[in-house]
Amino acid sequence: MIASLRGKLLEKQPNAVVIEAGGVGYAVTVPISTFSHIGEIGEEVRLLIHTHVREDAFSLYGFSAGREKELFEKLIAISGIGPRLAITILSGLPTDELIDAIRAGDAKRLTRIPGVGRKTGDRISLELREKLEPLSEQELTDGVSLPGAMQHDVVSALENLGCNRDAADKAVRKAVAEGVAAEFEPLFRRSMELMSR
Repeated sequence: MIASLRGKLLEKQPNAVVIEAGGVGYAVTVPISTFSHIGEIGEEVRLLIHTHVREDAFSLYGFSAGREKELFEKLIAISGIGPRLAITILSGLPTDELIDAIRAGDAKRLTRIPGVGRKTGDRISLELREKLEPLSEQELTDGVSLPGAMQHDVVSALENLGCNRDAADKAVRKAVAEGVAAEFEPLFRRSMELMSR
């Protein structure tokens, strides 16, 4: 199984990157936090990898932090949560907030994430509450500024999570008008909140 990948970043879009390692381009699905921190096209990058094998698919899921990978693997161990929903959950809240919501049993905060209903939110909290430790200072990372195509990337990321393009575009514009920080993650998360109203 592939446990990590290091190589040149060939392509980068919300929720997916392509990394060339040993002459092979690997398509890797990533959460929004990893997309925000991975670096720029042409740079050498390293991701921790979860290899997911099914009869009809061999998929790679990548994470910039070990804590994210660990949380992803705990999420997919819950009945009814597959890798795609787990990535959506990790993209819906910053890792520290997600862990706080789970440990506090705050299903309401979890249900703001697209695809997470009340029962799923309760199940996540019930099954993971005692299994998660608080984040250490090293594991908390700040967002970085992103290039001018950021708004397009945010709309694209919301679409990848199943949101309607027009609704996503309106939410992003509204978030920008509210003065949300000009960084990918805050803009993405605020847009998602606006869409869940």
